[in-house]
Amino acid sequence: MEGLSQLTLGLSTAFTFANIGYCFLGVLVGTLVGVLPGLGPVATLAMLLPITYGLDPTAAIIMLAGIYYGSQYGGSTTAILMKIPGEAASLVTCLDGHEMARQGRAGSALGVAAIGSFFAGCVATFLIVLFAPTLSQVALQFGAVEYFSLMVLGLVGAVVLANADLLKAIAMVILGLLLGMVGTDVNTGEFRYTFDLLCLQDGIDFAIISMGIYGIGEILKNLQISLVAPEVTTYKIKSPYPTKKDIKDASGAIGRGTLLGSALGLLPGGGALLASFAGYTLEKRIKDKSGIAVGQGNIRGVAGPEAANNAGAQTSFIPMLTLGIPSNATMALMMGALIIHNITPGPEVMSSNPALFWGLIVSMWVGNLFLVLLNLPLVGLWVQLLRIPYRWLFPSILAFCVIGVYSINYNPADIYLTLVFAVAGYIFYQLKCEPAPLIMGFVLGPLMEENLRRALLLSRGDATVFFTSPLSCTFLVIAAILLVMVLVPSFQKTREEAFNDD
Repeated sequence: MEGLSQLTLGLSTAFTFANIGYCFLGVLVGTLVGVLPGLGPVATLAMLLPITYGLDPTAAIIMLAGIYYGSQYGGSTTAILMKIPGEAASLVTCLDGHEMARQGRAGSALGVAAIGSFFAGCVATFLIVLFAPTLSQVALQFGAVEYFSLMVLGLVGAVVLANADLLKAIAMVILGLLLGMVGTDVNTGEFRYTFDLLCLQDGIDFAIISMGIYGIGEILKNLQISLVAPEVTTYKIKSPYPTKKDIKDASGAIGRGTLLGSALGLLPGGGALLASFAGYTLEKRIKDKSGIAVGQGNIRGVAGPEAANNAGAQTSFIPMLTLGIPSNATMALMMGALIIHNITPGPEVMSSNPALFWGLIVSMWVGNLFLVLLNLPLVGLWVQLLRIPYRWLFPSILAFCVIGVYSINYNPADIYLTLVFAVAGYIFYQLKCEPAPLIMGFVLGPLMEENLRRALLLSRGDATVFFTSPLSCTFLVIAAILLVMVLVPSFQKTREEAFNDD
């Protein structure tokens, strides 16, 4: 009866006129973000954070969530028709999807991608309903010691699964932790790393660092790419709906991708990107009776990764909402959006803000339905948008970023600080340093410091308390094992292959 009342609360929250509108707006923007190469959900969420300041928290998180899982749908359109992954998680969809388009089967590829995404999204949302309450109850038993160790495990996992060199990923995490320490020490009142600048005394605003690195930084990166971007070819679509044989051939891959993506979405550093690569790797290892190998136009090479990335995108909400641990950069931005609205992500969200939690869950089912209705009939419209040159798009994106940053505190210093991080983001791109570990370190850093100091205060400075607690010791041992594993040559090779596009 309790579960029924919770879902009833979610239905009453999600089916208000305003929240349905924000859900539709989110998935629409997400689809556009996925279709237009060079934006990506992380950059878009970073740009839209200032807008959410004036929204109701539930409406804000519903809209931002819609952008995230909506981008997974839109990215497949350009990947299949033009061999341009509109979103990073759609990279492997290019391989079989575009080959099917060349063979005159673009409609089948697009239809299976949409159906697989819809099925995976619905199943993953059901898993959230099933497991999130239990995990939240377990997390309520955590103290400062367990939370600190869990966050250490989360950052180590983000490093191990980062799509970058191991040392660079570690360096980015450490830099994020240091940036999170900027400002006034809450215990002593002393200024730390402020360099006597007034704008740094309250710390660095999350919207500033995220918009600088992912918003304007992405503009600089995409301008460089657009200068050397080759001409693309769009293939005609006879029908966006797959045949019965297509659905039969793809059903196994959709099921496998859904289960694999749902599991990988829970891991630190996981989510849509890791799930799509893992789903594609799994399909390549399975023999096919059709005689068409995965990579040469096999429909399983589209169905598996597309189901996996949508499942991973939605189950990655579980650790963020129930444990307060973001599994990837997008969830770190979601966590930042909640903190902006004075909501601390973690086990108390379900009890203190049940309407937000269950309203978000129900809105995911609604959003997945909207996405199927948007993506199949309007494929031709999305393709036409690709004809807009990036040099016409970036001025409006840049202006949007600057206005958004200024609207936070109406302080010109915030704009200059954002530009500093934009340059830093471009430098990270040139050095092939993935910024996701930095964002996760920045978000978790203050929470880690708070729990570390609280744990040491309660134990009177005894650091062994982190090992005398069975749960804390388990988290730290797992983190140590992961660090040792990543140094093993065979594991390093597997890790590199996992992020190889072919």
